[in-house]
Amino acid sequence: MKPHNFENNLQTYNNPSDYDSLYAHYQDDLHYIQRYLGTKKDPIIELACGTGRIAIPLAARGIPVFGIDLHEGMIQHGIEKAKKQDVEVQFIVQDCTQLQLPITTKFMYMTGNSFQHFLTNDSQNALLQSVKKHLQPGGEFLFDTRNAILSELSSIDEYEEQTVTRNGEQRFTFHREEYDPVTQILTCHAVHQQDEKTYGDSILLRYTYPMEMMRLLQQNGFELVHLYGTWQKHEFRAHSPSMIIHVRSR
Repeated sequence: MKPHNFENNLQTYNNPSDYDSLYAHYQDDLHYIQRYLGTKKDPIIELACGTGRIAIPLAARGIPVFGIDLHEGMIQHGIEKAKKQDVEVQFIVQDCTQLQLPITTKFMYMTGNSFQHFLTNDSQNALLQSVKKHLQPGGEFLFDTRNAILSELSSIDEYEEQTVTRNGEQRFTFHREEYDPVTQILTCHAVHQQDEKTYGDSILLRYTYPMEMMRLLQQNGFELVHLYGTWQKHEFRAHSPSMIIHVRSR
């Protein structure tokens, strides 16, 4: 299998501070994981950990966390955040499709819809095999991905957004999103205007359909534990915003 080359699809993450300002307060996935872990203190692995939004608060509870991400800037920002909070997280820069970690674990997770970065069948398979290699027998893997709602993807979506950066500056962003039903990939372009400067970035996101996902998991040696439509454990339905997928290694 040829793992996907992610290097050209990381523009959105080139400003870790701005990324934090947009997503730092989102905690639905963190609360799910905290409830699942309870009082367990076994080492765990987070894939696509970014700046440590989830890894750091879990480590603050005394859980040994290995945070893995391909983007060195995001990892470095996470290291600095953890130091400021006097929390220890083992941050590691690695490709999630080719993990070479010093541990195996009973629990691994990947949130933030990061599964959509794996654009090809080969890269999805490589990810799941890499995960399986680092799970102990019967170990569990939790991840999420946006649900493909065709009524939302069938036409080009253009919209404007206004946000405030960590420095308190206003940023205006024009988004254009176009879905290709053949490749199942959404191309997202963004043009930002901030402090009299204009710059752009783009990202490609793969959508995977529910039955396609079930076959993918089964073929890679996983059995389904739970499938939810939200992190609040709502039943998965056709118009659920997400697939929250909790599986066990067979």
